[in-house]
Formats: sequence, structure tokens, C-alpha cells
Amino acid sequence: MKTPYKNIYNVLKLNRFIVLAVVIFAMLSSTFSLWMAFKTNKEALNSAFAINTDGSIIPLKLVTQKENFKVEALAHLDLFHNYFYNIDASNYERNLEKALWLGNSSVDNLYRQKKADGVYNRLLQYSLVQKVLSIDSQIEEQNGTYVFRTITVFEINRGSIIDTYELVSSGNLIPVDRNFPNNPHGLLITNYFENTLKKINDES
Repeated sequence: MKTPYKNIYNVLKLNRFIVLAVVIFAMLSSTFSLWMAFKTNKEALNSAFAINTDGSIIPLKLVTQKENFKVEALAHLDLFHNYFYNIDASNYERNLEKALWLGNSSVDNLYRQKKADGVYNRLLQYSLVQKVLSIDSQIEEQNGTYVFRTITVFEINRGSIIDTYELVSSGNLIPVDRNFPNNPHGLLITNYFENTLKKINDES
């Protein structure tokens, strides 16, 4: 029994339909791809960059990272200066131990110098209370290095006498691995130095 031949016109119509469908699908796919590329590029141009103060273009992601860094850096400096200078006879060992986690050997060297000078012995001997009143830090980026300058105002309560001092300190900040709870911000103070210390007023 012979196999009946299909109608040649039906075959051609089916082939033409398939080819036409493939071409239309390809055109729609290409159009959609071009539209998505255009939309993505437009959004990138509108939101992926920011203008620096000197007119240069900065990726927005980098701007966000820098903003986040500044917030954490200020919190880190605030934490350190509170631990290092907000001390009395009952908490100084605990606070200083916490402060040493936030800085490198420059902080440790300053602590050892103060200890050798008898600062903490006087704290114990006369039951002094050193209380931080305010901390104001400024941070700048210089050639990829973060430099800070902090003004710490604190008072020393000697019982009948309260002296208020203004301390200006400076140093650098470098990123390190976070260490909870010892170093929650993942930053380390380096090159720490007490620049000036002056008495503001005396209160009796």
C-alpha cells in the first residue's frame, strides 16, 4: 500500500507559518532586550553616579559606602574617647581595657606613659572622677588615608573643686575585621596623639 502524499500547499503554508512565527518572536525578543538595555542604562546614568565637590563623578555605591564609613568612624571615635577619658576609681581598669581594643600600639603606648606618670594612681589616691562632657570629631580622607581630629571636653571632680579641660587629639583610622563586642565597628585607631590640653575654667 502506497503512502499518500500530503498536500504540497498545506506543507508550504505550515512552513511559512513556522518561519513567520520564529521571525516575529525574534523581533519581539530583540525589541524587549533593547528596551531593557536602554532602561537599565538610563537608570544607571540617573542614579549610579554622584558629583563630588570638585566636579568629578563618583559611583553612588562608593558614596554610600563612604557615608556609612563616616557614621561608623564617628561612632568608633566616640566610643574610644568615652572609654579612655570617662574614668573613675571604680571603672578605669575596665574602661581602659575596652579602649585598648579600639586602637593600636600608639594608644597602648599612651596608656603606659600615663600609667608611668602616675595618672591612674592619683585617680585612686584622691578618688577623682573624670567625666566626659562632649566629643566632637572631624574626619578627612587624604590620599586614601582617613585622618581624624577630636576635641574632647571633660571635667575632673576633686570633691570641692571641679576643673574642666579641653583636649585636642588626632590620629588615623584603618579598617579591620569586626570583633564583637570588643571592636563592633571594625576600625582601628593608629598614630594616636594628644596634641593640646588646656583648662577651660575652675568651679568651686
